[in-house]
Amino acid sequence: MSRERGPDHRLNAYRDDLAAAHLRGEVNAPRFVEGADRIVRAPVLPLLRRPEPAAPMDTQLLYGETFRVYEEKSGWAWGQSLLDDYVGYVEAKELVSRPATPTHTVAALRTFIYPKPDLKTRPAIPLSMNAKLKITGARGNFSELDTGGWVFTAHLAAAGAHVRDFVAVAEEFTGVPYLWGGRDSMGLDCSGLVQMSLERAGIASLRDTDMQEATLGEALPEPIDFTKLARGDLVFWKGHVGIMVDAERMIHANAHHMRVAVERLDIAMSRIARSEAGHVTSIKRLVKR
Repeated sequence: MSRERGPDHRLNAYRDDLAAAHLRGEVNAPRFVEGADRIVRAPVLPLLRRPEPAAPMDTQLLYGETFRVYEEKSGWAWGQSLLDDYVGYVEAKELVSRPATPTHTVAALRTFIYPKPDLKTRPAIPLSMNAKLKITGARGNFSELDTGGWVFTAHLAAAGAHVRDFVAVAEEFTGVPYLWGGRDSMGLDCSGLVQMSLERAGIASLRDTDMQEATLGEALPEPIDFTKLARGDLVFWKGHVGIMVDAERMIHANAHHMRVAVERLDIAMSRIARSEAGHVTSIKRLVKR
């Protein structure tokens, strides 16, 4: 649920002094501005709650994603991600204004931008799954980026090409460390795992667990019959979510293992029930397309 009354600040760009132009009439602000779209050119870019290096990280932006800037001040850009509308602050130096329509995405868990089309050259930039690229040429087993550099072609998928089984994507993250606010193959949290996996399957997802619980799929009827769960069902607690691998096991990024792990649902439920998250709040089943 939202942290405060009125439009959710996580998804709506407004402050006491400034708001996005499209929110005119919905919120009060002395100034409304149109946004300017920028492209992320860092491998991964933290989106922070405040314009301070040590501020809490709410999520991350990946290479090639678009960030709409409403204000740039003192080295910080305030705006929102066009992928999921999340609002926050990022370092302005990691954004570029040159538009680039992606032609491909990274389909492997992780890959690299090489300075030359040669796997023996030192990698310059690591890229995570779902990073967005514009490819302008090819040589041998490598594809050339519009910004320079080369990526191993087999690690790419054409923009708009999706997998059918998002659970298999989630399983690729097994063992990746838990990171609060992370949505990168070097570290991610529970809702980040859901969002990243669904994106590879062409399913849009909001960022946080409460948003996902409110918008994804259809809730199984109460009382929940835990013997009838299926692969791909999403299991929600207060502030936590997991993905069913089969009728008995769940994969989730969690602070108990401090990594993405697969475990029996009944064991996880028993442990989580003793925590602040409490008991399962719902199980959502995605509608088959």
